Amino acid sequence: MAATEYAVQFRDADPAERAALRDEFAAFCLPFATRMARRYRGRGEAIEDLVQVARLGLIKAIDRYDPERGSFTAYGVITISGELKRHFRDRTWGVHVPRRLQDLCLEVGLTSRVMTAELSRTPTPEEIAERLRIPVSEVSEAIASAGGYTPASLNAPALGADSPVELGDLLGVTDAQLEAVDDKLTVAGLLLRIPARERQMLAMRFYGNHTQAEIAAELGISQMHVSRLLSRALTWLRQAMLSDTPPRWEGILDDTYGLHVSTARAGDRLTVHVRGEVDRDTADRLRLSLRQAVSAADAGRVVIDLSAVPLLDAAGVAVLFDAASAASVAGVGLSLAGAQPQVAHILAVTGLRDLLATG
Repeated sequence: MAATEYAVQFRDADPAERAALRDEFAAFCLPFATRMARRYRGRGEAIEDLVQVARLGLIKAIDRYDPERGSFTAYGVITISGELKRHFRDRTWGVHVPRRLQDLCLEVGLTSRVMTAELSRTPTPEEIAERLRIPVSEVSEAIASAGGYTPASLNAPALGADSPVELGDLLGVTDAQLEAVDDKLTVAGLLLRIPARERQMLAMRFYGNHTQAEIAAELGISQMHVSRLLSRALTWLRQAMLSDTPPRWEGILDDTYGLHVSTARAGDRLTVHVRGEVDRDTADRLRLSLRQAVSAADAGRVVIDLSAVPLLDAAGVAVLFDAASAASVAGVGLSLAGAQPQVAHILAVTGLRDLLATG
């Protein structure tokens, strides 16, 4: 009734009278705004602040009220409630949270209180999600976000009200990884100085957690060769890390593990001296050298000197079988000499000791 009377008087009044009527009607409605504010007490905000927000909503309701659209009381309740909710949403969160989560937090909190009263226990996130018909992940996200409403102060006493130790003093530890930053940056730069194949091997071994056998299968080389190359690369990296000026990559790699083949003739006997490891990477070179030696033997005898061969893998065994076959076709005698124990064992296992006269 008072609102309708105010609206009629306000419509016919001049500007000065309108200001006085507005102030008078606002003063009359102040208890109404206060009652609305008290509905939201106990939520972490001082009642005085809530009353001020409600009164601001009341002024907005008075300024926007149109008697032709319905009751002022209903319109005032909606406007003041909206202003109070907006205040809680935008002004009271200690940590910025998206509006969607703010609204969801309020809804989850209200549902949790209602279900607690119904079940006589705290509902689970699954039960809340079923009641609200939303995914459980959203309920969990809302519960986690609710912690941002009133975050604990890092300056709060940690061990009691009179404790000189603050909560912030107990947080954080020495970052052990921080000291490794310089080393990691140095290694990253040094890796660019080594060949691409070795760099790929290191990445597969230490970042991809591949075994040497898996790396060998991927790159099409033997496992022993992978072991050698990794050892070389790691040795160079250690030396480079310990020196102010990184050594040249080629400077630390002699060709100890390379394959060298030479021949020496004595009468009708042609001796092929092999030095180095015979594996998948060097087998083709040895095959070609042995075939040339068989062709140059002129129905004489070829002796393959293996005394300087520390390793013979399956590819090397295949090369020796190929040489034996070529010698048989050419009518040339073929024998092995000086096999080291581990190589002699491989010859025995594969049957080469029986096929060729080792000596």
